[in-house]
Amino acid sequence: MPAPRAAAHAVVIGSGIGGLTAAVALHRSGWHVTVLERAPSLEPVGAGIALAPNAQRALDVIGLGDEIRGLAAWQGDGSMRTPGGRRLALTSSAAAAERFGGPLVLVHRAILIDALASRLSAGAVRTGSPAQLTDPGVADGRAARVATPDGELEADLVVGADGVHSAVRHALFPGHPGPTYAGFTTWRVVVPAPDKPFEPHETWGAGLLWGTQPLKDGRIYAYGAAVAPAGSHAADDEKAELLRRFGDWHDPIPSIIAAAEPDGVLRNDVHHIIEPLPAFHRGRTALIGDAAHAMAPTLGQGGNQAIEDAIVLAHHAAPRGDLGGCLAVYGAERLPRTSAIVRKSARVSRLMALSSPPAVAARNTLMSAASRLGPGLVLRTFDSIADWRPPQRTYAAGAKDAHRELPAQQ
Repeated sequence: MPAPRAAAHAVVIGSGIGGLTAAVALHRSGWHVTVLERAPSLEPVGAGIALAPNAQRALDVIGLGDEIRGLAAWQGDGSMRTPGGRRLALTSSAAAAERFGGPLVLVHRAILIDALASRLSAGAVRTGSPAQLTDPGVADGRAARVATPDGELEADLVVGADGVHSAVRHALFPGHPGPTYAGFTTWRVVVPAPDKPFEPHETWGAGLLWGTQPLKDGRIYAYGAAVAPAGSHAADDEKAELLRRFGDWHDPIPSIIAAAEPDGVLRNDVHHIIEPLPAFHRGRTALIGDAAHAMAPTLGQGGNQAIEDAIVLAHHAAPRGDLGGCLAVYGAERLPRTSAIVRKSARVSRLMALSSPPAVAARNTLMSAASRLGPGLVLRTFDSIADWRPPQRTYAAGAKDAHRELPAQQ
């Protein structure tokens, strides 16, 4: 009697949200999965992530949607403001949920990472394990190869989920220009909630932006952005830089900054891939997330699109199927969609970057006018983004729209 065939082996390089979602989805599809992570642990950056209905539907496919919605803060009504506190526009959570079939929720990245990792078998994730793609598996029938400190691994499929400066992407497409600086830098903090109640908001200044949003555990996730030269840093510390830039803005922004620990302020320059890749795969190796289509955070879709990628990839990549054809279909579905969102995110970034008084005044007038015409006009920005449906239409409790089967946000 012949020995049973071993499960097809997928190696995922990178254990961020996209990489772990791909690992879970592939594991559920019958793949034996190994995740290689350069960092010594899975501890993610101390920041939140907003999950729009499109990403939640993708998580529903792997049985995680209800769990994450239960652990997340559901976005309530809020506003867009000027630095002095004047409301430019109101945001309606009910209108968004009605238009896109569910709410936007906010969760700490550590919660999402832990939930994803818990769905993998013991030993599937190898931390402290930098990986190098040595052979993408281009030749017919040849396995892909990945070098690690513990030796070389053969893989039927390699998933490059190694971020905006992806070495896997460079190995597949060395002639592509890769990511470029988007013209601005960002800060992120997670702090205890201020003593006084506040309205969730996003505040737009001259080449500056600030957002304050509550997490379910009572803490606050806040983020700032500013037009700045690439690679610049504060002369003292980043908390002091935030105070210089945003310390005289409306409440609760100064108290949020004051509550931050100096070493808890995360700063990152923003890079995006404006020129699309020629494909999202080569041979037996596929790219997902920022490795494939890094985008500015101005639409909040970077992590959401990585989750979508992972679900679509696993849907098409049958363990014993025609992998080349499967990956070509994956790329054909994902490349046009993500390229369009990269471009749209860049356009919104340019609005944020406006700094001359006449341009800022015109932008503010436009925001106010759009709000007065109703929430639908503002929400139209997310049409064809937040209403995306995964290949497998799996919803919580069999619901047509997941948010209608779940309790209201506390």
